[in-house]
Amino acid sequence: MSEPLDDFTSRLTKLVRSSPLLMRALRVARTVDAPDWFIGGTVIRDRVWDHLHSSAQPRPSRDVDLAFFDPCSLEGERELRVQREVSAQAPDICWEVTNQASVHLWYPQVFGVEVEPLTSCADAVATWPETATAIGIRLLGDDSIEVVAPCGLDDLFGLICRRNPRRVTEEQYRRRVDSKQIARRWPRVRVLDPLDWPKSQTPCPALFKRRASRAGRRSIRAELGAA
Repeated sequence: MSEPLDDFTSRLTKLVRSSPLLMRALRVARTVDAPDWFIGGTVIRDRVWDHLHSSAQPRPSRDVDLAFFDPCSLEGERELRVQREVSAQAPDICWEVTNQASVHLWYPQVFGVEVEPLTSCADAVATWPETATAIGIRLLGDDSIEVVAPCGLDDLFGLICRRNPRRVTEEQYRRRVDSKQIARRWPRVRVLDPLDWPKSQTPCPALFKRRASRAGRRSIRAELGAA
């Protein structure tokens, strides 16, 4: 039986608040305030899975993915401006900045298939490759943290690596699992077959948003988006 989403959200926000890297990145992103922004993807998964493996010295994340959504400015210069702004404030963080509104323009040349334009940054999060990385967080003006988890948080806290079939192909998923050495880094994680998805469940069917209150893309990547 899965844990209620609010309980998972509370656990996630506590882990985020205990991470100096994530809190610094969130504050910088809030200051720059790119349209409809979220930090998400592997940096969140790494924080949670390292914690659940009781890693005394967790590996530093390779980068922090900052996604935003600006359909009025699709040129690459828009991403570069945001990249420069966040890098100026936190040059020690390896930022990966992507305007999710422009993904459909470059996706065909990278992956060979046409995709529909996304409608928001939250819609983009719902396409990210694995259910455990299809998560975004945003620090609001009152210092509460908004969590967007279109696929839920069960797999993240259940130590399950599952393909999100909304966009990533089976072969892309397999390559990602191998290249990121999921099983070696987190031996308790259960890596599922790319076709393993509950038959009764639509891929990332609903957009879950919760607020937990407190008391550029520099190159076209060979792996999906900002996840």
